[in-house]
Amino acid sequence: MMDASKYGISYFPVDKTYNKWAARDHIEKAPVWCSVDMRDGNQSLIVPMSLNEKLEFWKVLIDVGFKEIEVGFPAASETEYEFLRALIDQKLIPDDVTIQVLTQCREHIIRKTFEACAGAPNTIIHFYNSLSKVQREQVFDKSKEEIKALAANGAKLVKTLSSEYSGNFRFEYSPESFTGTEPEYALEVCNAVLDVLGPDEKNKVIINLPATVELSMPHVYASQIEYMSENLKYRDHVILSLHPHNDRGTGVADTELALLAGAERVEGTLFGNGERTGNVDIVTLALNLYSHGIDPGLDFSDMDRIKDEFEKCMRMRVYERMPYAGELVFAAFSGSHQDAIAKGLNYRTKNNLHRWNVPYIPIDPADIGRTYDADIIRVNSQSGKGGIGYILENNFGFTLPSKMREELSFLCKGISDREHRELGSQDILSIFTENYLNIKGYISITDYEFMPTGKDMKIYISFMKDNVETVIEAEGNGHLSAISNALKKLTGRKYILQVFTQHSMQGQGSQSVAASYIGLESPEGKMFWGAGTDTDVIKASANALIGAFIRMTR
Repeated sequence: MMDASKYGISYFPVDKTYNKWAARDHIEKAPVWCSVDMRDGNQSLIVPMSLNEKLEFWKVLIDVGFKEIEVGFPAASETEYEFLRALIDQKLIPDDVTIQVLTQCREHIIRKTFEACAGAPNTIIHFYNSLSKVQREQVFDKSKEEIKALAANGAKLVKTLSSEYSGNFRFEYSPESFTGTEPEYALEVCNAVLDVLGPDEKNKVIINLPATVELSMPHVYASQIEYMSENLKYRDHVILSLHPHNDRGTGVADTELALLAGAERVEGTLFGNGERTGNVDIVTLALNLYSHGIDPGLDFSDMDRIKDEFEKCMRMRVYERMPYAGELVFAAFSGSHQDAIAKGLNYRTKNNLHRWNVPYIPIDPADIGRTYDADIIRVNSQSGKGGIGYILENNFGFTLPSKMREELSFLCKGISDREHRELGSQDILSIFTENYLNIKGYISITDYEFMPTGKDMKIYISFMKDNVETVIEAEGNGHLSAISNALKKLTGRKYILQVFTQHSMQGQGSQSVAASYIGLESPEGKMFWGAGTDTDVIKASANALIGAFIRMTR
């Protein structure tokens, strides 16, 4: 039995005046990104990555374009120490990339951390301790002053050791469980750390404010960040950073609002992998910015490769509905959606538009390595004529008349429904070909000759019907009309040639392939369709006519 009475507000809102972020309607530039896949991501796996898997995934992070990467907790983990040393000793760290290492505010761990980093070109020493009220009372049994002293002493030691070891060191301090800490106390501790480190223009310090556990709605976190941003000492020399988790499912919203509130840096993971419900998803954050015309500074142009490497190395699955990266996130099965998307894509092509503004699709899937036919228009029993027509036209060059598309869509949907499966583009082509294109049956045209007679056209045409060849003479007001009249004369069947369309499919001049579509209306008022192709436009039309006639008389 659920009992909501055991829960309540476990966070500490700031004064309502810290809400200037709410008046800003967009983020103006991308933050500094720091990947924590190698630490938060790896430690959350059922089976952590092997050394080789880590080295492989490191290359992925470098290729994506991360310039700051947290590589682990080398003083507390032998495997993370080995990975760090492999990066350094094998010279796998590019000159423009800074590694980040994590350490608690404990002297022996800080000393081991500096030893582990020997030879690294650029290093962020990330030290932390938890300030939250529940951990002070339940875990540490220490006073606010004792917890603050632990942070300040950690700052003194990292500053001292940085002068004793060779290397380019920067500092980051995290008041862990910031969201469960009284904001004025978190500010007091962070300022005490800054007083020790003495940041300046050349040596800026990162103050990282983690939503270690999401406790509040996103707007509360944003106001807490604004409060810290406006009251931190040395603010011009502080890089205000975020480290959001996703316990309430609002990690992305937390981050975006906090960036409006003054944050400049984000720590997160690809696809949000991390402890419990995960860290904030940098893929979603970066491509949200991209969709607003802001260069995120990260390259996701080969999303499938990134996703495949993630799934292989992490042994985790990227959910099909994961924003941007999921297999189905651009997919439209709904007929009305497919129709709108197909028209939007055609409108974009026709008008040679640069700016992306297609219904239902927030970014161009091609920008992240996806294709329109495989990723946008997906056909099942819920699909409509617009999507099926789009696939035939854009994949195979067939532009069907509207009513013919509608009939084909019912045929495809029926097959999908009966077989309980999605239809791929080749399936749709096969259904179209089998049922409409260049249909062969009990009647065919073996030869013909036209003779102009004033305004009309006379034809001598040979039909093969039930294995008997017959030559028919007929007239019409054009080539197709003459063929049609000859067919009626041969068979004695009545119909109205209601629809005839034709277009060129490919090639130039004599090599161009014509596609023809014919709709015949039977005496009962029912439409029957046929399609034909040939390098000869008359033969293409004749093939379409015969196909429609065979379907009508079958």
